[in-house]
Amino acid sequence: MAKQNGQGSYRGTGGELHQTNTDSQAHLTTNQGVSVSDDQNTLTVGPSGPQLLEDHVMREKITHFDHERIPERVVHARGYGAHGYFEPYKSHAKLTKAAFLQDPKERTPVFVRFSTVAGSAGSPDTARDVRGFAVKFYTSEGNYDLVGNNIPVFFIQDAIKFPDLIHSVKPAPDRDFPQAQSAHDTFWDFVGLTPESMHMLMWVMSDRAIPRSFRMMEGFGIHTFRMINKQGDSTFVKFHWRPKLGTYSLMWDEAVKIAGADPDFHRRDLWNAIESGDYPEWELSVQAFTAEQAEEFGYDVLDPTKLVPEEEVPLTPLGRMVLDRNVENFFAETEQVAFCPSHVVPGIDFSNDPLLQGRLFSYLDTQLSRLGSPNFHQIPINAPKNSAQNFQRDGHMQMGVPAGRVANEPNSLDDGSPRENPKEGFASYQAEEAGSKQRIRPESFADHYTQARLFYHSMTTPEQKHIVGGLAFELGKCKETKVHTRMLGHLRHIDKDLSIEVAEALGMKGQADKIKPAVEPFDMKPSPALSQYAKAPDSIAGKKIGLLTTHGVESKLYNALLKAAKEESAQVEVIAPTIGPMETSSGKEIEPDHFLSGAPSALFDAVVIAPADESLAAMPDAVNWLRDAYAHLKVIGYNGNTEQLFRKAGIEQGADEGVLDVAGGQFDALVAAAKKHRVWGREP
Repeated sequence: MAKQNGQGSYRGTGGELHQTNTDSQAHLTTNQGVSVSDDQNTLTVGPSGPQLLEDHVMREKITHFDHERIPERVVHARGYGAHGYFEPYKSHAKLTKAAFLQDPKERTPVFVRFSTVAGSAGSPDTARDVRGFAVKFYTSEGNYDLVGNNIPVFFIQDAIKFPDLIHSVKPAPDRDFPQAQSAHDTFWDFVGLTPESMHMLMWVMSDRAIPRSFRMMEGFGIHTFRMINKQGDSTFVKFHWRPKLGTYSLMWDEAVKIAGADPDFHRRDLWNAIESGDYPEWELSVQAFTAEQAEEFGYDVLDPTKLVPEEEVPLTPLGRMVLDRNVENFFAETEQVAFCPSHVVPGIDFSNDPLLQGRLFSYLDTQLSRLGSPNFHQIPINAPKNSAQNFQRDGHMQMGVPAGRVANEPNSLDDGSPRENPKEGFASYQAEEAGSKQRIRPESFADHYTQARLFYHSMTTPEQKHIVGGLAFELGKCKETKVHTRMLGHLRHIDKDLSIEVAEALGMKGQADKIKPAVEPFDMKPSPALSQYAKAPDSIAGKKIGLLTTHGVESKLYNALLKAAKEESAQVEVIAPTIGPMETSSGKEIEPDHFLSGAPSALFDAVVIAPADESLAAMPDAVNWLRDAYAHLKVIGYNGNTEQLFRKAGIEQGADEGVLDVAGGQFDALVAAAKKHRVWGREP
């Protein structure tokens, strides 16, 4: 945010890559036929000032985009929600006057909706995509919506580009595919012409875009917001949700297999956890800093493509959120819930982040289209817990019956009418703004590679390999050579070896375009907090161990596995050749949770193969089950009846520290190995 007053500026998007009109090309116009001079930047007061309501070009463009599809959400259509509560650890009066952050004895009801962005409502849960993380707080002062993602930055800097971004990633309009995938030319052509997307691309091509579970996923508010205390002091904040279970992801091959075996994998996981009383929990924290501190950062905190490293501004924990109740009706609650970033309470306010400013308009407009009425707040899932009192009347789907003859304010005809509350009502922070009206972005937004480089260099070696694999897969689906070479040129500014490895995977070594960045990138100190695996907790809580077995499974081993899992707050699910009841060696009846051909090992975090005989070796599905578990770097336990199975799978028993003999029910070593999440040394 440095040099906000009197600073230089640059014209986004894309710098020298931006395509402007030539005499031989058609002119870009509004729907009224008016020629558009700038389709890249929203009209603001000065480079860093607030956006102007008079910007009819931006409003027309986003309004049309918001109304494209009825009634499915244009984005975030594939979602799943649950109820719960939030409770602060202590009073945070120094930061904010928001009532729900004051009393540790007060529980605020919440509703949370997780989602994918690009796919339709019928797309699979495990697509590579950003995940929405939206929380509605039903506070004593009204509803507050913290509408974020599982990634702390975004693809674009200005909301006027949002329709272009989503159009590029959605199925092509002429053929209506691919579904729920960014692996196609229109997306990579767009981001290749939009260098500001480079940081976000590193996140989306990483394991963050294929989370293991909603319960094991971080959340972020993305933008810089303000918190205001009773004294009127303003502090900038960035919101973080941290899962109690830790942050984990799938491998790409797992995600692909799970999409076929269980496209509802994340939904089922959340539902089952809550139904079993294993309530998911997150800690809400903020990075809090003053405007003066922000001036000293080497990046602009109003730029939504940038983050603030935790090593620079540590997290301040505010409280915890627990989800303890599933919905009773998916449509009435999860489908009809309406989140809007503009829904804030006293003590929380906005910044001039240009993407946030556009969202304040767009989300409300979207709800009017999707839910069909300005009265969507009367739908029970959207209704505040405190009473709403105003003079808004009538409208489509009006469910209330307001009494009396007065529907205006001021009035002297009804002494019982609601009145303004200057003392405790919502009031915006009185920030001073000045500048000329212009379509421009701050010069401090122009560095598109430094934080992309920061993210990549903060990853562990396996995480970096997975980013290379993600980029190679996605670009390999593109047909246009210019899309490949342009992206390889961008990658050179992030990391030379990254560009070379992706080029080699594509068979395009030495074919990167020469791209001149608007601002030369530099190296920031790596941030270990950005890595999932560098900070993974030493735990298997909330994870699933798959036991592949047969009729007559050894009782001692079976009972010991159940006991070991329970002590670690993990679950055991039994997979058998068929779904019918079977017995242990002591005659205890077991109902298998899955049958072999319907439950690939990708569904589980660790596996144990303990049949009563060698019969599994004759089953191709069992051989593939073991091969996949090994290829997906899972910890594997086995008993003495698996020698032939391992031989057919081409895997040596005891091959590494993650292939363990558990005959007789010895699970200490398996649990210890599973706490490392995966056997990374097994990866090529």
